[in-house]
Order: sequence, then structure tokens, then C-alpha cells
Amino acid sequence: MLRIAVPNKGALSETAIAMLAEAGYATRRDSKQLHLIDAANDVEFFYLRPRDIATYVASGALDVGITGRDLLLDTRMPAREIEALGFGNSTFRLAARPGRFSRIEDLEGVRVATAFPGLVDALLDERGVAVDIVPLDGAVESAVELGVADAVADVVETGTTLRQAGLEIFGDVLMESEAVLIGAPTEAPGTDRLLRRLRGVMVARRYVMVDYDLPVALLDQATEIAGGIESPTVSPLRDPEWVAVRVMVPRQGMNRVMDELYELGARAILVTAIDNARL
Repeated sequence: MLRIAVPNKGALSETAIAMLAEAGYATRRDSKQLHLIDAANDVEFFYLRPRDIATYVASGALDVGITGRDLLLDTRMPAREIEALGFGNSTFRLAARPGRFSRIEDLEGVRVATAFPGLVDALLDERGVAVDIVPLDGAVESAVELGVADAVADVVETGTTLRQAGLEIFGDVLMESEAVLIGAPTEAPGTDRLLRRLRGVMVARRYVMVDYDLPVALLDQATEIAGGIESPTVSPLRDPEWVAVRVMVPRQGMNRVMDELYELGARAILVTAIDNARL
């Protein structure tokens, strides 16, 4: 039975649980439930603090887990990143009082507060910058105002919280983070099935199915507009001069594709959501 760690709370939890549900797995009914066996799919779920997941997976106590890339790297544990999952995107940035610093190299020898001491130490060490790390358990934006640090390093989505604290983001992006599927050093049986299912959900979220009718003489031009994953599915209609076409297109560009197909001569253009996929 594959043992899977899932975030029990926080920004990643709700989307991770929804993604697993879309992949056909059972989900907990009570937010306080910490353990769930899905016998039909031969998996066992453990709902844990996102920060602890990499530790459990790296030790081999659990087989795989969903957590943030930033949390994985901060633990410095030998868990493997298997797949980026396309949600929970954020950047890791530095901030300080306006005008105090302009480059990462300006931090040499100063105090940097962060809730990710392992990650920040490693990232700055890669750049040859030695700092005095001030470890905090969240709310690092107050560290400069309270005098315990000269700068902060934190996960940033919009930067609003840092600006409200009177801080200015500076320097290059230290790293980009998102939710990732991680695995133990040795791959457990069943991991490949889980990965296929999650990839199917990601494809379904990114693509839609477009069906339309088209004069057969225009098929090559229509394929230039929407070529599909491999190529469109083409079926004959009762009128031999027309064909029915089915093709997957990116959800983000769906309306542009519909407009171009209509202007070319396609009619009866229909868009259908994809619940899941295997490519």
C-alpha cells in the first residue's frame, strides 16, 4: 500500500486534496482527520504539517508526499522532487528598508531573518554571501522594525505584506517555488500510478476539447491553427465535402482558437471540459 503525505493545513492543503480527489482517490470528511486508508486504490494518506512532510518522506517512513519546493529544500533532507504540480506558485525574495540594500551581495555580514534558515543559508552560500541567519517561525516582516534583523528573506506572492511593513523587495529572485510531489530515496511500488493520475489532472486543467465541423478543403489550414497533442481526430460527415474535427487545445488560448477557426470557415464549434486524461 502506497503511503502518501498530504498537507493538513495551509495554502497548499485545499488544492492538494482537491487534486487527489480529481485523480480518483478518497478524501477525508473531517479537517481534523489525520489518517485515511483508501483500500480501493491501495493507498494510505497521512495528513501532516507541510513543513514536516519532507522529513517523513526522506526517512522512508512515508513513500511520497505533496509539499512546497521551498519546504523541501529548507529541510536539507534527501527526499527527491518527482514532479512540479502547477499550483502554490511563489518566489523567494529579500526585503529591507527602502534604499538600504540594492543587491544580494550587499548583505555580506548583516543579519537576515527568515522562517527558512536552511534554504536561505544554502542559497546565499551558493552566491558566496555570508550572513548571520536569524531563524523565526513566521511573521518575519516585523523583524526589521523590531531591530532583530537588517533584512528578511521570505516567500512572496504579491509583496503586499512586506510593503505594509515598510519594507522594499530588492535583488534577484532567490528561487521559485510551487507545490511538488516528492519521493523517498528509493521509489516505492505504486508511485508511477499516482504520478500518471496527477499528470492526468494537470492536463485536464490546462486543456479543453474543441469539436467543430469544417469543409474538408480547409483541414490543413485548421490544423495549423489547432494541431492538438499529436494531431486532430477527423471523422467523415454525411456531406462528403465536410468533416467533423476533435482536438485538444490549451484552455488559456481557447477563445482565440475558436475565433480563428470560425473566421476560417468552421461551424458548430463546441468546447468541452476534460475531467481527466492519460497522454
